[in-house]
Amino acid sequence: MAEKKQGNTVSVVWDLAKPIAEKLGLNLWDVRFQKEGAVWYLRIFIDKPSGVTIDDCEAMSRAIDEPLDKLDPIEQNYCLEVSSPGIERDLIRDEHFEEFLGAPIMIKLIRPNENGVRELKGTLIAHDKDSVTLMLDGNEKTTIQKKNTVYIKLDDFLI
Repeated sequence: MAEKKQGNTVSVVWDLAKPIAEKLGLNLWDVRFQKEGAVWYLRIFIDKPSGVTIDDCEAMSRAIDEPLDKLDPIEQNYCLEVSSPGIERDLIRDEHFEEFLGAPIMIKLIRPNENGVRELKGTLIAHDKDSVTLMLDGNEKTTIQKKNTVYIKLDDFLI
């Protein structure tokens, strides 16, 4: 039940944050609602082609604060954080994978694969809703099921 509420919170905040980010000239990268220890965090990740500045984070935080309070989609106390997704950003949504086709990525598997490998690095060459395909060193292709990963991130991406 708590997981369903968490997912609903993320989608409600996404729908609220997306037009605000766009009005500020930003792209909404991700929204996460996570508990760490006793504290809940609402994390909004923003991006833009020239890179995110502290001023962008502050502008987004200020712009969403009042609408978020008015909508009040979260029952418990939480800390709001607005930030860039970072250089080694998580690839989560289809548009993330589409945008970074041809980019170097790193994947951490939940369990080691048949070769005993748990971390892979290569170039993202294809994706669909369930899997990603990367070109490893030596021109070897491999396809990984997304459900078997801890994360899929950009590797050494320079903005």
